[in-house]
Amino acid sequence: MGKATEIGVRRTTVQVDGETISYLTAGRDGPAVLLLHGTYWSRVWLPVLDGLAHAGLRPIAVDFPGLGRSGGELTLETATVPALAEWVARFAATLKIAEPIAVAGHDIGGAVAQHLLAKGPLGISRLALVNSVTYDSWPAPHVARLLERTATPDEFLLARRQAVTTDLAGAATGKLIDEYLEPWADPRSRRSWLAMAGAAESRHTLDLVPALRRSTTPKTLIWGEDDAFEKVEYAEKFASEIPRTTLIRVPGASHIPTENAPGPIARALAGFFANPQP
Repeated sequence: MGKATEIGVRRTTVQVDGETISYLTAGRDGPAVLLLHGTYWSRVWLPVLDGLAHAGLRPIAVDFPGLGRSGGELTLETATVPALAEWVARFAATLKIAEPIAVAGHDIGGAVAQHLLAKGPLGISRLALVNSVTYDSWPAPHVARLLERTATPDEFLLARRQAVTTDLAGAATGKLIDEYLEPWADPRSRRSWLAMAGAAESRHTLDLVPALRRSTTPKTLIWGEDDAFEKVEYAEKFASEIPRTTLIRVPGASHIPTENAPGPIARALAGFFANPQP
């Protein structure tokens, strides 16, 4: 992980449901902030972890089972948004994180975070969404196309390389793209990704809208404006309809804005999560 490991970010593991689960963290004694990924892995949160720790927070970026560095394997049943929300609650309980918990979600991880806020089973104190799926914005067409046929490992990796390159936007380098792709060299990780993609259904966010409209929990949206799939118009709609929501735009960033503007995004997240005032 390069110089990030020199400034306090560390990777560790815990046993959940009999599987070794990996997560990135920084800081030690501050309030926990749970960071959830979607169709990538905890690597999307790496650029902002140190900034959150310096703000006195304890960020925890977990890899879902079978993805990133975690053991286990997702199936179509365990990769649904409600099932992942239940799993997150078990993960938080294993780490003995006191409720209510501050949560941020990226991509499908944002759907899981919304579910936790609207339906539980975990109490949420603050919610941040970073280029998250919302409403009927998902699944993305390029994901659906990959599911339509049985891709060879090389075809799968090529498709993900193209997606990563687009989603990193101006931050894309050969080295960084390879870092994002590396876990998918494992067939188990590819199967888990396909399970998450196959379980993706927009009803899981559409069904949450009535409860979200009644929510008084503070929320913030941080959005790369150039995301071609999770478009900023969805964030605008969410901010206009869901109470106590603010929207922060990130110009020039695409689907993984933490790589394009890590400093500003870390400060925005830290200011939101570390501020005790409503």
